[in-house]
Amino acid sequence: MKHKILIVDDEVMITELLSDHLGDEGYEIYIANSASRALELLPKNPDLIILDINMPEMDGLELCKTIRDHVSCPILFVTARITEQDKINGLQYGGDDYITKPFSLKELSARVAAHLRRDERSHVAASVLTSGELLVNLSQRRIFYKEYEIEVSKREFDLIEFLLTNAGQVFDRERIYERIWGYDAEGSADVIKEHVRKIRAKLHEVTGEEYIETVWGVGYKWKR
Repeated sequence: MKHKILIVDDEVMITELLSDHLGDEGYEIYIANSASRALELLPKNPDLIILDINMPEMDGLELCKTIRDHVSCPILFVTARITEQDKINGLQYGGDDYITKPFSLKELSARVAAHLRRDERSHVAASVLTSGELLVNLSQRRIFYKEYEIEVSKREFDLIEFLLTNAGQVFDRERIYERIWGYDAEGSADVIKEHVRKIRAKLHEVTGEEYIETVWGVGYKWKR
């Protein structure tokens, strides 16, 4: 099975160069030219992330800090920053290595291969779903927005996982109830409405966003 590498850099020329080079070496490549796109690609469960620091909006350090507790794969910073403090910051934010521009593609390949070999010996995969900057850690059954954890009940988590896994699809209350409570459950699907209300309130309080959309006369869906 091919190792999956996520390349995050706002410079398209850089991502294309690295994608072509590492793709030729047999890796499966995903490209993100922004931190928001990188978050969207996290559910691909990359085996290694190559991350630039100098990006607009959310920079590489902030992105690393946001995802580090939810992905166990190696993160390699690639950047033009060269001071000792920059390197220390990168490692303190959760990076595993630091490569300065300009760099040799052979050196990059060697470091990528070394980290993948090392990671295979200790890797415990974490399954993560994302929606914007909302991270749902399926392995730990915990939900985070940036550095904030959002507390939800077991049923609320189950409902979030189901809708987010099937983002964009509409489900009526009966279908949701059957999938989460089980086909033999003797309760009422009316409880779904109250659970959705509570989830919306909890997520909006922290994020200011609405994630679950009501499709009138049909049911609910998670917004893409």
